[in-house]
Amino acid sequence: MDKNRSSFENYKSSVCHRVKELGDIPFIIDTLESRMIRLYYERKWYPESLYLLAMLDYLSRENGIPLDVEYDDIRQCRLEKPVYPASLRAVSVAARNDAALKEAEKMAIPEFMQFNIIESEVRNVI
Repeated sequence: MDKNRSSFENYKSSVCHRVKELGDIPFIIDTLESRMIRLYYERKWYPESLYLLAMLDYLSRENGIPLDVEYDDIRQCRLEKPVYPASLRAVSVAARNDAALKEAEKMAIPEFMQFNIIESEVRNVI
């Protein structure tokens, strides 16, 4: 792993905290101005790029803002395998079945699911 790259769980948490701290519209503006989606993509940090793009698209939908066409090429991508929250993977292992994972897929936010990222709660951060 790149020494500057945190775990994906930490990355997701930091993005959710930024949304909470900044608010939806300032987060959208900051994300678009930073060009981090493209930077992560060019680094081949696909989970980070797609998570940030999913968040941008989700918040845009929630606030009635048209999607930025600059990332339409990346919107065609999808992670090869589903990425579940670590807590759900642990539940699945403990239960020795994938019922929790299947349920999470049903509850996933569509903008995240599009990229094979199972995410259902981005606003409930402490």
